Amino acid sequence: MAEVALEWRPKDRLFESPALTGAARRMARKLILDVDPGIGDAVALCLALADPSLDVLAVTATGGIVSPDQATINVQAIVEQLDPSRWPRLGTASSEQFRRADGPHLFGANGLCGAHFNVARRHHQHTSVKVICDEVCSSPGEVTIVATGPLSNIAAALQQQPDLASLVGHLIMIGGTIAGPGNVTAAAEFNIYCDAEAARAVFHSQITKTLLPFDVTSRVTMNFDLLEKIPDVESGCGGLLRKLLPSAFRAYRQHLGMEGIHLHDAVAIVAALRPDLFTIERMHGDVETEGTLTYGATVFDRRRQPESQPNMDVVVDMDAPAVTDCIVRGLTQAV
Repeated sequence: MAEVALEWRPKDRLFESPALTGAARRMARKLILDVDPGIGDAVALCLALADPSLDVLAVTATGGIVSPDQATINVQAIVEQLDPSRWPRLGTASSEQFRRADGPHLFGANGLCGAHFNVARRHHQHTSVKVICDEVCSSPGEVTIVATGPLSNIAAALQQQPDLASLVGHLIMIGGTIAGPGNVTAAAEFNIYCDAEAARAVFHSQITKTLLPFDVTSRVTMNFDLLEKIPDVESGCGGLLRKLLPSAFRAYRQHLGMEGIHLHDAVAIVAALRPDLFTIERMHGDVETEGTLTYGATVFDRRRQPESQPNMDVVVDMDAPAVTDCIVRGLTQAV
């Protein structure tokens, strides 16, 4: 099967404009981030909200590594700490779409290694599904959705508004594995396992989509010297990350025996900005929803003569040093 460089968007250069106003905002790529926010999502939000080539329309919460209620709180807390010049809409997670969880996470019960942030009381809250539908319909064909958690919100939005699949510009998903073992069971990666039925529905949908498998995003490892490069504590990004990242490094060392950390969610932001750094294959992907031992496993038809038509782009390789450099450079210049 032929491998090609991602081409769904032109090459972008990170962090070159000081502000996003007027014509620049009209030219910026419209983005929705659908997240189950832990530390990786906090880093991804730092990158996305600081990049002048991105117009982050909304940040929508979903249950995953944390409960729906905690996910909603974390989204608000992270955005409040960053206090971007233009606030995105915030979507609340629905407990009705929450299927499975992994118990205590690597980064603690609140997903942020116990770091606590006071949040303002919000009025007129809207569900993540409503926010996604509203924003996509307001800019048909122009919105990229980056989903870094379970696909519950995306599946629910597609079910609620069937024509949404044709209105989304692109969906970038983190989940599954293409060649490695799972990370929550021997067969399944957490995002897919958490709501395998939703993942299967999205995989089978007509939405234009690209999957970033867990075993590919794991090729990017951030070392402890990252702490020397992020902004100082006076900036929103620096203040937030200096509260979160040291605990993340400790958690990886204590629980996984690693001296670095993976930032899967940040890799997804780079994929949206620099698709030229990634290599894809067109494949037919599916999700196991019935197996006792294989529930949540991703299955790709990679036979020489597959019987199924490809339904997604799957990232099979990337320039890991260049992706790492993009993340470090983005965080260094974020404010």
